[in-house]
Amino acid sequence: MTAADPTPRSIAGLAGDLGIARSHLVLYGDDKAKVRLEAREASDRPQGRLILVSAITPTSAGEGKTTVSIGLAQGLAAIHERVCLALREPSLGPTFGLKGGATGGGRSILVPTVDINLHFTGDFHAVSTAHNLLAALLDNHIHHDNKRCIDPRRVYWRRVVDLNDRSLRNVVIGLGGVLEGVPRETGFDITPASEVMAALCLAKDADDLRERLARLLVAMTLDDAPVTAADLKAVGAMMVLLKDAVMPNLVQTGEGVPAFVHGGPFANIAHGCNSVIATRMALAHADWVVTEAGFGFDLGAEKFYDIKCRQAGLDTAAVVLVATMRALKRHGGVARQEDLAIPDPAAVERGLGNLHKHVENIRLFGETPVVAINRFATDSEDEIAVVRRACEASGVPCAVADVFASGGEGGRELAQAVVEQAEQHSKPFRPLYDLALPIRAKVNRIAQCMYGAENVEFTRAAERDLREIERLGYASLPVCMAKTPSSLTDDPRVVGRPEAFDITVRRVLLAAGAGYVVPLLGEIIRMPGLPEQPQAERMDWVEGRVEGLLGG
Repeated sequence: MTAADPTPRSIAGLAGDLGIARSHLVLYGDDKAKVRLEAREASDRPQGRLILVSAITPTSAGEGKTTVSIGLAQGLAAIHERVCLALREPSLGPTFGLKGGATGGGRSILVPTVDINLHFTGDFHAVSTAHNLLAALLDNHIHHDNKRCIDPRRVYWRRVVDLNDRSLRNVVIGLGGVLEGVPRETGFDITPASEVMAALCLAKDADDLRERLARLLVAMTLDDAPVTAADLKAVGAMMVLLKDAVMPNLVQTGEGVPAFVHGGPFANIAHGCNSVIATRMALAHADWVVTEAGFGFDLGAEKFYDIKCRQAGLDTAAVVLVATMRALKRHGGVARQEDLAIPDPAAVERGLGNLHKHVENIRLFGETPVVAINRFATDSEDEIAVVRRACEASGVPCAVADVFASGGEGGRELAQAVVEQAEQHSKPFRPLYDLALPIRAKVNRIAQCMYGAENVEFTRAAERDLREIERLGYASLPVCMAKTPSSLTDDPRVVGRPEAFDITVRRVLLAAGAGYVVPLLGEIIRMPGLPEQPQAERMDWVEGRVEGLLGG
């Protein structure tokens, strides 16, 4: 498929070029398929090299990290490299909320775009249903004699839905009388915050997924004993619901580059990476695999290394740090959206502190990034020159990615810079912290090294959480920080590279099945709300065509 011929290739033919047999595909029409897990073992190719795409602190102006990831893969294909993408699935929450679709943009997109952004192959539905089945079985157990003596005041397992709905954050269930269940307070999180989603994305295979589901902590008994999904005999039924969702999805870019799109945890409230299964499937069938971690490096990419890579035995050959002139101007003090399109090299210069901080963060893991300038039509050459000079002074390669307008051709410079950096400078990553450290010390390490915080304060509730997690024997788990993506601090209003600030840990949640603990920083919430003018208001189905899906 080329720019002149935008018709998608047959997905079976695309899989065949990767070396995936037809017998290992479960076709969803001609343009998407699930790939059976056996396809990974069937490949006799050497494992490919992994490229991580991250970004500076994002702003409401948008950074286009997914667009750059797709454009980089197409650029690698343009210089005749065998490449594959491994990306997350979009959530319906932001699709109908603020962001709109999440499949790239311009000439660097995934296809079939509408299907991927909407129900796709049903993975999110399967995760939501498996999660909510466990909630139903838990409440059913309490209703029918409660033989395990579950304390209704200490039920941790909430329900999920893949929409932004602030009205569901806190609810009361079981009203209506004796036959309607036991009344208690609970609430809903968004599906990307589900621990089932995290377990699916971190599992190495179906057996590993089963073990993770069995460990899900759902409640405590009246005598302080933990209650798990295994205790409620829920794991088998949950596996039945997830039997297809465990298989990665194969689609392609607008230029015919294969893409495994699977799983979708958010990086501000979960670990923010696509599935281990999809990443390893891609590495088994290509020389280069481009993946991304959500939001800025301080959030998704830190978790990518300290959680995903550590648990799955993965490593990167190169790291790409995406920056835009618009974001740098925002970090340089330009507050109004309409002013971001006005050339302002001085504002770009003032915003470089945020870029430098993320470069420093990447180097803490033993990597030197390639800075990718995601070019917009309003960018001036003087602004781009400011970033190039700053990167040169820091000893960091820099390339312009004109991938929105030009697709793979616009990604050649970036692709060549990434290959050169990987071949000359790649080395094993260093985790940020030792798992044997106390949870408090791990939180301090992340807050001080990744964010630049001076102090970390724990509320009394967080202190109680720490003591309970330690009592249950989970103190050696990695940390999955839940924090605003809009700032290096826990205050979304603070831009740039702030100094001498404090971080507040409000609560610490245990995700035993996923295999990490989740400190909640500041006012972070796990169920977003819709903006005043949600993208849903601009969508329609007109003459068999979906309109208004992208943008926002």
